[in-house]
Order: sequence, then C-alpha cells, then structure tokens
Amino acid sequence: MDPRLKDFKNFLYLCWKHLNLPAPTPIQYDIADFLQSQNKRLVIQAFRGVGKSWITSAFVCHQLLMNPQRNILVVSASKSRSDDFSTFTQRLIAEMEILEHLKPGPDQRHSKISFDVGPARASHAPSVKSLGVTSQLTGSRADLIVADDVESANNSQTQLMRDRLSETVKEFDAIIKPEIGRVVFLGTPQTEMSLYNELEERGFKTRIWPARYPTATQKIGYGHKLAPTISTSDAKIGEPTDPKRFDETDLLERESSYGRSGFALQFQLDTSLSDLNKYPLKLNDLIVLSGSSTWQQAPTKILWASSQDQIKSLDPNLPNVGLKGDMFTGPMFVSEEYKDFDGSVMAIDPSGRGADKTGYVVVKMLHGILYLTAFGALEGGYSEGTLTELANIAKHQQVNQIIIESNMGDGMFNQILYPILQKVYPCSMQEVRHNIQKEKRIIDTLEPVMNQHRLVVDEKLIHDDFNNHEQNHRLFFQMSRITRDKGSLRHDDLIDTLAIGVNYWTEYLDNDQETALDEHRDMLLQQELDNFMESATGRNKQPAASWL
Repeated sequence: MDPRLKDFKNFLYLCWKHLNLPAPTPIQYDIADFLQSQNKRLVIQAFRGVGKSWITSAFVCHQLLMNPQRNILVVSASKSRSDDFSTFTQRLIAEMEILEHLKPGPDQRHSKISFDVGPARASHAPSVKSLGVTSQLTGSRADLIVADDVESANNSQTQLMRDRLSETVKEFDAIIKPEIGRVVFLGTPQTEMSLYNELEERGFKTRIWPARYPTATQKIGYGHKLAPTISTSDAKIGEPTDPKRFDETDLLERESSYGRSGFALQFQLDTSLSDLNKYPLKLNDLIVLSGSSTWQQAPTKILWASSQDQIKSLDPNLPNVGLKGDMFTGPMFVSEEYKDFDGSVMAIDPSGRGADKTGYVVVKMLHGILYLTAFGALEGGYSEGTLTELANIAKHQQVNQIIIESNMGDGMFNQILYPILQKVYPCSMQEVRHNIQKEKRIIDTLEPVMNQHRLVVDEKLIHDDFNNHEQNHRLFFQMSRITRDKGSLRHDDLIDTLAIGVNYWTEYLDNDQETALDEHRDMLLQQELDNFMESATGRNKQPAASWL
C-alpha cells in the first residue's frame, strides 16, 4: 500500500476523482483533517451542502482500508437515512480499484443494512451496520460510531423529545469498544437547546464551519468551536468560506429562498435568530429587586433598563438559567416613597397523581406594576399538610384572593381547602377554567406584561428557585424555555400558575404608572391640606357642600 494513503486527505482526493467530482475544497480538506485527528469524540457542524456525509462515508472506507477488522456503526434519525450512508460506502468499496480487496465474500454479510469486508474475521458485529436512532441499539459493538443527523425536526420539537434523544445517544458509550472506540456526530443544530450543543459538556470536541466568514460579534457566539481556518480570517468578514462550492451569488439566492432565520440556521449554524423568535419570554424583561420577606409595600415608581450598570447592580452570584445572552437586570430607578399594595392574589395549580407538583404563586400589584413575591411547588397534592402550608403562605403574604385552576377534580380541591383556610386564614376563593392550548395561553398572558417590563421579581426568589428545585421544575427555566409548541416543556407547573396569577390583574394593567403616581401624590397633598385646616381652625373637617 502506498504510504501516502495513510493521510485521509489523499484518500479523499482519490474518492472525489473516482466520482468525477472536482478536487476537494479547502473546507472539505479541513473537515477531513478534523476527522482523522486523535480526538475520540467529535462533533462536526458544517453548512448544508458542504458534503460532510460524503466525506465521512469516504472516511469509513479509509478506516476499513487501514484496518479491515474494524466494526463501524452508522446511526441516523431515520433508518432510510443511515441505509443511504452505508449503501454509498458499499458502492465505493465495490467500484474503487484500491478497495477491491474489501469486497465481501460469498459467505459474508453483504446487505445494505449490514455488510462485511473480505479480510474481516468472523464476528457477531458486521464491518458496517446501519440503524435508526430509535432502533434497538443495545447489543451492538463498534470501534467507530457515525451519528449522521440523528437530530431532526421530527424528533426534537418538544423538551420531552429532546430529553429522550439525549438519553438515547448515551447508549453509544456502552456500544463503543474500550480505549480505541470513537464517536463522530454530523449535524446542524435547530435551536440553542440542540443535542449538539449539549455534547460539549459530555467531553466532545465541536468544530463549526459556517458558509460565510462571521463578524466579530458572531465569533463571540461561536466561541472556541469555530474552525481555526475561519476564525483567523478577519479580513474576509461576510465573504463565502467555500467560494468554489457556493459563491456570493449562490448564497444570496439561498438566503432569499430560506429567509433570514432559515439561512442563519442551515448555512451559518447561528441559532440566535431562531431562539429570539422561538422563545418569547426573556428573563431580561423582568425587573429584579431586593425586598422584604413579605413585601407589604412597594415603591410608588420603578423603572426598567437593560445596561451593564443594571446587570452589575445585582448579586454577582445570582444564578441565571436563561439562554445565552439573556440576563437578569436590576431597576434603573426606584422611588424612595413606598405604598401599600393595591391588592394581592395567590394562584394555585393543583397537581394530580403525575410528576407535576402543586404550584403556587403570589402576585401583588401597585400602580399597574406586578410584583412576584412568593412561589413554589409542593409535594402531596391534596394532602392536609400541603393544604395547610398553602393556607399559611396565604396568611404570611396577606393575600386578598385565591385563584384555583379547576381543570382537574371539578372543584374538589376547593372543597378540601376551604375548611382549612377558614381555620388558618379566612380568604375568598374563585375557580378558573381554561380551554385554550396551555402553551399559547401562558405566552399570550405573560409576554405583553413582560415586554412592558411590568413584572418585578424578588432577588431572593431567584436563589430559592435555583437551590430548591430540580432544573425542569424551576420557574425561570420554564419561563425561558417555553414555546408555542404543544408539550414544549416537560413540566410547566410554576409557569402555568404564574400565568394564572398575572391574568387576574390583566384588566387593571391599563392603569399607567405615571397617572397612578400623580393620583397618589394628589391624595397625599389633599390629606396634608385637610390636616392643616384642622390644625388652623381647631375643628374637624366639614363635608363639602353638594351643588346637586
């Protein structure tokens, strides 16, 4: 064998020549070089049409050429996709003269689902095997696993689907052989919550090849994942990274066809535009303020702003579970004058026998601004301990009204809570029932309030939410991850309850903060005048005469 073939890039050149393709482009050679690196866990993210699947098929042939005893497993989102990969690999072996000795013998496996190469010794595992990611992976063994587009739009629409896919690919660690085993992921992320972005935390090394040279701001988003050959070319910002394959005119046509967000995903591998539209509730729209444990009063005026000063004004250890670039901010201005709240409501979402807990929130209002002063999730459902704790929270927060989601139990929760509430803290209750898709209802309720920066959160609650709840049960995790897709969250107990509490105050939110403040000052001035008249005349204020 020619020693030059040990370099996969030379073998790739021969494959492209056999297929009557132009010589590999610099980007394709760069991907090939990354594939043959010594890293055992790789993630390749390259723009659509660069040929990453074809390159990896050639890499599989090269691996078998170097060592025919290797076992390779190809996994894709669909079985047909993985079969296409193995079929192409089998065709290369059958047609290329340099690979002729790898053709399977008459007593060896030779289907597109699984096939052996000629020199391979007898083994339970074929030389190349293709499976869908939902197939039975257990029992397979491999030296190399190629995960080609295991994430698709169909299997990553909801958080439950994403979690299921994330758990499925963990099986790869049980399949690969010790010491020499390698796993290579090929794909394009759909959102910031993509499986491919999580793999970095599992020890994978990611490299990204976008279709255009990124700006300095975009480079920050890519971070260390951006291919070095692209990150070092500052003079070519906006130019095609692979002009031999896609020139500027071609990219402009594709951008026009895909749309801005579609092009950003498929060709720039930039999820920021997608996330901006997909996840409408931003933590940055909240006003984070430190208050007392009960929040019996609130400032008569509070203003939102989003700058480094507001970010730095908060506790530097404040845990942020939002998406990239979404940060909590403190207020720009807080009035020194405080006033009693106009009212306080407690919303409760009773749990059934499932995984969701009984969620509660306390939302208070003053001058058209809402204050989230307490929330949590309790185990126990309809148990007396849970109901008593809810009554004590209502008493501690001086709640005027309790609102209960009645979609479950047909009012049973109210009937059980009422006698306990009468003993601990007599308070009026009402039921609400919804028949709109939950995710849409939650977003339609919270998005306008948050966009107008009318929701204030106690800083202490953010710490408590992070420390006392598991990730999927955290309010601010649910807030930043909910979409309009049905089932987008695994658990929505707290965000649903918050929407119920906020919805109660919706009809009052047209009360402009400036108008309410002026009315409050006029009332105080009138009281001062009345007190002055009483002191000056030495008698009580007389009622005004009626002109009617």
